[in-house]
Amino acid sequence: MPSSRAARLTLLALFAVVMLATRIHHFSALPDASWALFFIGGFYLSAWSRWAFPLLMALAVAIDWMVVGHGGQHFWDHYCVSPGYAMLLPAHAMLWLGGALLARLAGARASQALRWLAPCLFIAIVLCHAFAQGGFYWLSDSWQADGAAVRSLAGWWKNYLDWLPAYLKVTALYVGIAALIHLLIAQLAGLRASRATAG
Repeated sequence: MPSSRAARLTLLALFAVVMLATRIHHFSALPDASWALFFIGGFYLSAWSRWAFPLLMALAVAIDWMVVGHGGQHFWDHYCVSPGYAMLLPAHAMLWLGGALLARLAGARASQALRWLAPCLFIAIVLCHAFAQGGFYWLSDSWQADGAAVRSLAGWWKNYLDWLPAYLKVTALYVGIAALIHLLIAQLAGLRASRATAG
């Protein structure tokens, strides 16, 4: 995990670039990496949670605002924006906390991180989706687009399950790529250290 201030700032800047590149087009060929970034951020930047999490949240909202405005709509008139939009704050917090929990469980050992990665990620996504999708379903008028006349627990559960696999797949893909990069960097650092010791 990055210990220096410069390394953490570099990582935060990289997160911003990736979020800008992927969140602008939520359903493009390059899927939105935001959920994965919040989980990874919790893992690497938990010591900076007090300001790194709000900064990434502000960036996510700013991107949404820009995208909606660029489409010619007022932000609050968009299909995806309703009082339920506020539920994205606890939703993303679940991802951040999941990453922070993984960091705590793993300590400095990569093998422990791999052991706990799948359960921490799965639980974080399930909870995040419950807040994000639940906020949209229960607090938005746009939920009627599915043709239902009234809200119901059965309707919510069906909608929840309809969308969950896609979010699991995309988030796990990005987190998996980050985990491979993490392991590669750890291996290279280990090789460099052993060479320095041998030399």
